[in-house]
Amino acid sequence: MRSCPIYVADAGSVDGTPDIVAGFARYLKVKLIPGGLPSVGRNAGARLAESDYVLFLDADIELPDPGLVRRAVAAMRRRQLHCVTTNIWCSDGTIVDNALYLGSNVAQFCSPIVRPFATGMFMLFDRQRFWELGGFNEQALYAEDYLLSMGVTRRRFAVVSGGVLTSNRRFRKMGHLKVASLFLKTALNTWNREHFLRDHHYWET
Repeated sequence: MRSCPIYVADAGSVDGTPDIVAGFARYLKVKLIPGGLPSVGRNAGARLAESDYVLFLDADIELPDPGLVRRAVAAMRRRQLHCVTTNIWCSDGTIVDNALYLGSNVAQFCSPIVRPFATGMFMLFDRQRFWELGGFNEQALYAEDYLLSMGVTRRRFAVVSGGVLTSNRRFRKMGHLKVASLFLKTALNTWNREHFLRDHHYWET
């Protein structure tokens, strides 16, 4: 693990991220890089990567399953996949929080019927295919992860068993109805790329 490069894209956070990253330098090959909107920071990290695959994680993601990444990479190689994701659960969430994540997980699992849907909370990509798709659209002001995953061929996409944990920060700030409404509108605009280029005020909260 020490030899695996980790890039932390920091968009001017005020929670001591640079110091926290520096504290892990003894154990991990970790480097702080300039961020911005998620698509900008993610692309910046991907440009530095030299591995066959790149894994994108959100800042508040926990990996409770030590074998998850290994299984995801094995699935990519065995099935020649371009993108792999997993289930998302809320570590400090209420029943309502996790009920909404359950709905998201089900939608993600069934998405290849129409178009693949992966969340940037955990998104493992074949690096070559990632750049063939143009990387994350840096003009996207909302759901840049969904926008990119839609370009993946259905048979080259999979959801691996297990899951990662996130916080309920977004629910606390925006409310359940607002988050659910944004998710529904995103699904209804699957074929409307302009929807993702408009400002939905998601990053103001």
